[in-house]
Amino acid sequence: MTDAALKTGTDEIVVEDVLPFPPARIWQALTSGAMMARWLMEPAGFEPVVGNRFTFKTTPAGGWDGFIRCEVLEIVPGQRFAFRWQGGHADNVGYGSLLDTLVTFTLAPDGQGTRLKMVHSGFERPKNEIAYTNMSDGWVKVIDRLETVAEQSD
Repeated sequence: MTDAALKTGTDEIVVEDVLPFPPARIWQALTSGAMMARWLMEPAGFEPVVGNRFTFKTTPAGGWDGFIRCEVLEIVPGQRFAFRWQGGHADNVGYGSLLDTLVTFTLAPDGQGTRLKMVHSGFERPKNEIAYTNMSDGWVKVIDRLETVAEQSD
């Protein structure tokens, strides 16, 4: 049995970076559906309004249709953006297992830039082990793309 199979509980992915742009510019990239499509995935039905439900589409697996169902849970303009991230299917093991998590972005001024903290929480271990591993690497790349999108948003 692997160490991962023995580990139980929930985990979170945390990515922090200081981006060389003011918070308003990062906020715009985070909360614009058109810009989100460039750094994360294209959202269907996204609006930065608490209660708004939207989806992302990715590769289906087993009983999962590939849709990530989201709901905006918190908007504090220029400071905090949180949404529920649900996908997968209860019958799937590994990729596409049932996932019910929370993604939170927090912004704070930092010198001439913005300290960005992204927390993706609620990964149930070992059930969500593959999602946790893949997304741990993925979120670092996503934040790099977010910075590129913010840079190009002049």
